[in-house]
Amino acid sequence: MPVTVLQSRVARAWRALCGAFLASLLVAGCARETLPVRLFPITGHMPRLQFEMVDHTGREVGGEDFRGKVVLLYFGYTHCPDVCPLTLAQLHGIMRELGADAEAARILFVSVDPARDDPDTMRAYVEAFDPRAVGLTGSARATEALAKRYRTAFSRDPGPARPEAGGYEVSHSASIFLFDRAGRPRLIAVPTAPREDILHDLRLLIGEEPA
Repeated sequence: MPVTVLQSRVARAWRALCGAFLASLLVAGCARETLPVRLFPITGHMPRLQFEMVDHTGREVGGEDFRGKVVLLYFGYTHCPDVCPLTLAQLHGIMRELGADAEAARILFVSVDPARDDPDTMRAYVEAFDPRAVGLTGSARATEALAKRYRTAFSRDPGPARPEAGGYEVSHSASIFLFDRAGRPRLIAVPTAPREDILHDLRLLIGEEPA
C-alpha cells in the first residue's frame, strides 16, 4: 500500500479517536512547556510514566526501569495491517538519525491485543524494527488500565473476521507520548507529525539534564 494512503488512514483514525482530547491539550498545555518545541505539550496534563507489564524478553518491568531514558510510548498490536508498522518504521528512522544519542531513548510499544501478543510474538516484532524498541504486554485488565491512564482508545473490530489480519483487527489511537528522563509527560505527537519535528523535540529532551 502506498505510504500516502497509509498516512491518510492514520490521519482519519487519529481524528476519529483522539480529536477532542488533542484539542483540549492544545488549549490547556501550550503555555506550560518552556522549551522551543514543535509538538504538542502535555506537561501537567498526563500522569508520570508508571505501569507494570511484561517486556518482550518475558521480564516484569515498570516505568521506573526506564528512568534516565527519554521514552516514546506507543500503543498498537503486531497484527496491525498498516498504522503500527508505518509508525515504528518512522521511529526507527528517527533513532538512526539520532546516532549515538539514540541510546538515551527507548520506544515502548504496548500491545492492545494481549490475547495474541505474547512476549515471544512481541520480541520478533519489535526486534524487526529497532534494537531500542521494547515490546510490552500484559493481562487484558492491565492493558485497559494503562490505556485509560494515558487516555488511549482501542476496541476490537466488530466486523467480519479477516484471516490476513489474524482473524480480527483492533482499532486504536495512534498517538506517540514523549516522556523525559524523569518519567514526566512532556509532549504528544500526532501520527502525521513530520519526522523532523519529532526528531527536533526528541533531541531537546535528550539534551536536558536529568532531574
